[in-house]
Amino acid sequence: MRYLNACLADNYPMCSIILRIDDTGIFIAANRDEMVDRPWAPPAAHWPKQPRIIAGLDKTAGGTWMGLNEHGVMAAVLNRHGSLGPAPGKRSRGELPLLALKQPHAEAAAASIGAVDAGLYRSFNVVIADSEQAFCIAGLEAGRPVVSELGPGTWMITSGAPNEMKLPRIARHLPKFEATDWKKWGSLLADNTPPLASALNIPVQHGFGTVCASLLALPKNGAPSWDFAAGPPHEAAFLPVALAK
Repeated sequence: MRYLNACLADNYPMCSIILRIDDTGIFIAANRDEMVDRPWAPPAAHWPKQPRIIAGLDKTAGGTWMGLNEHGVMAAVLNRHGSLGPAPGKRSRGELPLLALKQPHAEAAAASIGAVDAGLYRSFNVVIADSEQAFCIAGLEAGRPVVSELGPGTWMITSGAPNEMKLPRIARHLPKFEATDWKKWGSLLADNTPPLASALNIPVQHGFGTVCASLLALPKNGAPSWDFAAGPPHEAAFLPVALAK
């Protein structure tokens, strides 16, 4: 598998997830950024031993970048700064959402990720939510991951801390998400305008770019919903995902 060299990868933004947390539930948007030749499959029940999990499948390592279980728990994983791709001796970060999605609610899912040995993985952010609570768990390649609960408001997470405004992508795009109704967030995910260092929907550069996008609703009153764009969101339509019942 071909990956960007370390210097170039340090300058690329990697994956984004945005959450709106209010008294009606938790609402999520996400772009997945990856090498375009890394094979994957759209969200579905890909794991016979966990048939109640709906998630995208990374065909290379067998894990996922984002999934939802029958209890309405969402889990997603993002690379932290400078850690694009695998590394010798490290486990795939794509197994972490599957571990979290064994749990019946977000707090238990966050605790399960907080209990792993972060040294087994390259650095990561795992984002977990249900209709009541959301968490960001930072794995820093040593010790136990750091679990942080996200309070009411709008949060954007990329390769560092939540709402870390020194990151160009967050500084540029978070105010737009804060000012926009969640139902219109798909148009914000589709923004592929330069400059590249702060782009949200990354045009393919050196074989790397935004490969898919999600809009996921976890309302307090009503069933979860997930709309998925199986390509860059300025090109691919958001279509409903069949969820476990």
